[in-house]
Amino acid sequence: MAWFVVALSLIVIWVASLCKIFFGATFSFKAAILDDGITPHKKNVLFVIAHPDDESMFFSPTINYLTTNAYNLHILCLSTGNADGMGSIRKDELHQACAVLRVPLRQLKILDHPNLQDGFGQVWSHDLLTEIIDEAVTNHDIHTIITFDNYGVSGHSNHRDVHHGVLKFLMINSEKNIKAWELVSFNIFRKYCGPVDIWLSILSAKRHPSKRHPSKLIIINEQPWKSLEAMAQHLSQWVWFRKLFVIFSSYTYTNTLCKINP
Repeated sequence: MAWFVVALSLIVIWVASLCKIFFGATFSFKAAILDDGITPHKKNVLFVIAHPDDESMFFSPTINYLTTNAYNLHILCLSTGNADGMGSIRKDELHQACAVLRVPLRQLKILDHPNLQDGFGQVWSHDLLTEIIDEAVTNHDIHTIITFDNYGVSGHSNHRDVHHGVLKFLMINSEKNIKAWELVSFNIFRKYCGPVDIWLSILSAKRHPSKRHPSKLIIINEQPWKSLEAMAQHLSQWVWFRKLFVIFSSYTYTNTLCKINP
């Protein structure tokens, strides 16, 4: 009987959380997320990721929010995800996912650099990453970068190197006044509590109430079905445990971004 009550309570919380997302997701803490005086024609945002599928598994709430609000998105994917020899397939899958997420394919760049290969044992040069990021920022007049934090959500070494590459770029190019935000990595409970994390995110945001110069941003995904559809384009990766991840991951429903201050 006790287990039944617990299970029923969890179902009620999940349903209430989904209703909040679908019917009441307007959230004041995400207002003017990246503007800060930027004119509309310069709303150029660069996502720096490590592998195809990072954009759908981790960043889709932010991508959905920005495309809905007329930001000009660019994605720099620093590898083809060729750890299992499927790099060319995964490139095509990322093209399909970007079509779902409404990111123009001409604004997607996927690298296949010999020194930036997918793998837990691969060490990526922060100097090389800095050069590549600098080129992308210059070519596309980027004013804001969004990337992983120091842990990289899953602890993957490539994710962590991407963070350090962005950090080094910001330190070297401080005069360019490029703003950057990192996706916050959660503990295992928050990582897998699905839409329930919306309530924890709201509570967290209330501790950082400044809207004028926020250091933390909470973005609620008003289109979680689009995140699922985008991830489903990565057919080579769409195995049972990743399906469960996307359903139960809080990163499908919310993103918490912290400002990087090098």
